[in-house]
Amino acid sequence: MLNCSCECRYNCALVSVTASIIIGIIAAFLRFFAVIAPTAAFYWVLFGIAVVYPAVILLSSQGRGGYENSCICSVIPGLVTGIAGTIITSLILLGITFAATSIIGAIITGLALAFFTLLIANVLCLIICKAGCRGNREI
Repeated sequence: MLNCSCECRYNCALVSVTASIIIGIIAAFLRFFAVIAPTAAFYWVLFGIAVVYPAVILLSSQGRGGYENSCICSVIPGLVTGIAGTIITSLILLGITFAATSIIGAIITGLALAFFTLLIANVLCLIICKAGCRGNREI
Protein backbone atom coordinates (compact mmCIF):
# COMPACT_ATOMS: atom_id res chain seq x y z
CA MET A 1 0.00 0.00 0.00
CA LEU A 2 1.36 3.40 -0.92
CA ASN A 3 1.91 5.91 1.82
CA CYS A 4 1.27 9.26 0.15
CA SER A 5 2.21 11.70 2.84
CA CYS A 6 3.83 14.02 0.27
CA GLU A 7 6.46 15.28 2.69
CA CYS A 8 8.78 16.02 -0.20
CA ARG A 9 7.64 19.31 -1.68
CA TYR A 10 9.93 19.16 -4.71
CA ASN A 11 7.60 19.24 -7.68
CA CYS A 12 8.97 19.54 -11.20
CA ALA A 13 5.70 18.83 -13.00
CA LEU A 14 5.70 22.21 -14.74
CA VAL A 15 9.18 21.63 -16.11
CA SER A 16 8.31 18.14 -17.36
CA VAL A 17 5.08 19.27 -19.05
CA THR A 18 6.83 22.24 -20.69
CA ALA A 19 9.68 20.05 -21.95
CA SER A 20 7.29 17.45 -23.33
CA ILE A 21 5.22 20.05 -25.18
CA ILE A 22 8.33 21.62 -26.74
CA ILE A 23 9.77 18.26 -27.80
CA GLY A 24 6.38 17.13 -29.14
CA ILE A 25 6.04 20.24 -31.30
CA ILE A 26 9.59 19.92 -32.60
CA ALA A 27 9.06 16.23 -33.39
CA ALA A 28 5.81 16.97 -35.24
CA PHE A 29 7.50 19.61 -37.40
CA LEU A 30 10.45 17.34 -38.12
CA ARG A 31 8.15 14.47 -39.06
CA PHE A 32 5.99 16.69 -41.27
CA PHE A 33 9.01 18.00 -43.19
CA ALA A 34 10.34 14.41 -43.47
CA VAL A 35 13.52 15.16 -41.56
CA ILE A 36 12.84 12.20 -39.29
CA ALA A 37 10.99 9.05 -40.22
CA PRO A 38 10.49 6.86 -37.14
CA THR A 39 10.32 3.16 -37.92
CA ALA A 40 8.07 0.49 -36.48
CA ALA A 41 10.95 -0.70 -34.29
CA PHE A 42 11.06 2.74 -32.64
CA TYR A 43 7.35 2.56 -31.85
CA TRP A 44 7.77 -0.96 -30.45
CA VAL A 45 10.50 0.33 -28.14
CA LEU A 46 8.26 3.18 -26.97
CA PHE A 47 5.44 0.71 -26.37
CA GLY A 48 7.70 -1.69 -24.48
CA ILE A 49 9.13 0.99 -22.22
CA ALA A 50 5.66 2.31 -21.43
CA VAL A 51 4.39 -1.17 -20.59
CA VAL A 52 7.34 -2.00 -18.30
CA TYR A 53 7.41 1.30 -16.36
CA PRO A 54 4.37 0.58 -14.14
CA ALA A 55 6.20 -2.41 -12.69
CA VAL A 56 9.33 -0.32 -12.12
CA ILE A 57 7.27 2.36 -10.39
CA LEU A 58 5.51 -0.20 -8.21
CA LEU A 59 8.83 -1.70 -7.15
CA SER A 60 10.40 1.71 -6.48
CA SER A 61 7.45 2.83 -4.37
CA GLN A 62 7.90 -0.03 -1.91
CA GLY A 63 10.13 1.66 0.65
CA ARG A 64 11.72 -0.09 3.57
CA GLY A 65 10.77 2.48 6.19
CA GLY A 66 7.97 4.24 4.37
CA TYR A 67 10.10 7.33 3.73
CA GLU A 68 10.54 6.74 -0.01
CA ASN A 69 6.84 6.59 -0.75
CA SER A 70 6.22 10.30 -0.29
CA CYS A 71 8.01 11.15 -3.55
CA ILE A 72 5.69 9.10 -5.74
CA CYS A 73 2.72 11.37 -4.95
CA SER A 74 4.05 14.39 -6.81
CA VAL A 75 4.85 12.50 -10.01
CA ILE A 76 2.11 9.87 -10.28
CA PRO A 77 -0.32 11.97 -12.41
CA GLY A 78 2.40 12.74 -14.95
CA LEU A 79 3.62 9.15 -14.98
CA VAL A 80 0.14 7.73 -15.57
CA THR A 81 -0.54 10.29 -18.29
CA GLY A 82 2.81 9.59 -19.96
CA ILE A 83 2.35 5.82 -19.78
CA ALA A 84 -1.22 5.83 -21.12
CA GLY A 85 -0.47 8.37 -23.84
CA THR A 86 2.67 6.57 -25.00
CA ILE A 87 0.89 3.22 -25.17
CA ILE A 88 -2.12 4.60 -27.07
CA THR A 89 -0.18 6.72 -29.57
CA SER A 90 2.43 4.03 -30.23
CA LEU A 91 -0.33 1.49 -30.90
CA ILE A 92 -2.00 3.92 -33.30
CA LEU A 93 1.28 4.52 -35.12
CA LEU A 94 1.99 0.78 -35.26
CA GLY A 95 -1.47 -0.01 -36.58
CA ILE A 96 -1.80 2.68 -39.23
CA THR A 97 0.80 3.58 -41.82
CA PHE A 98 1.03 7.30 -42.53
CA ALA A 99 2.77 9.02 -45.42
CA ALA A 100 6.05 10.72 -44.56
CA THR A 101 4.56 14.22 -44.88
CA SER A 102 1.11 13.45 -43.49
CA ILE A 103 -0.22 16.08 -41.12
CA ILE A 104 -2.11 13.52 -39.04
CA GLY A 105 0.97 11.27 -38.88
CA ALA A 106 3.10 14.23 -37.80
CA ILE A 107 0.63 15.21 -35.08
CA ILE A 108 0.39 11.67 -33.70
CA THR A 109 4.17 11.26 -33.82
CA GLY A 110 4.53 14.55 -31.96
CA LEU A 111 2.01 13.36 -29.38
CA ALA A 112 3.82 10.04 -28.97
CA LEU A 113 7.14 11.75 -28.34
CA ALA A 114 5.51 14.33 -26.08
CA PHE A 115 3.94 11.61 -23.92
CA PHE A 116 7.20 9.65 -23.87
CA THR A 117 9.11 12.78 -22.85
CA LEU A 118 6.54 13.37 -20.10
CA LEU A 119 7.09 9.81 -18.89
CA ILE A 120 10.88 10.12 -18.84
CA ALA A 121 10.82 13.61 -17.30
CA ASN A 122 8.56 12.45 -14.48
CA VAL A 123 10.81 9.46 -13.83
CA LEU A 124 13.70 11.93 -13.54
CA CYS A 125 11.58 14.01 -11.14
CA LEU A 126 11.00 10.88 -9.06
CA ILE A 127 14.73 10.15 -8.97
CA ILE A 128 15.55 13.74 -7.99
CA CYS A 129 12.94 13.69 -5.26
CA LYS A 130 14.14 10.36 -3.87
CA ALA A 131 17.74 11.54 -3.91
CA GLY A 132 17.00 14.82 -2.15
CA CYS A 133 14.02 14.08 0.09
CA ARG A 134 14.04 11.38 2.70
CA GLY A 135 11.02 12.43 4.75
CA ASN A 136 11.70 12.14 8.46
CA ARG A 137 14.82 10.05 8.08
CA GLU A 138 18.16 11.75 8.73
CA ILE A 139 21.23 10.62 6.81
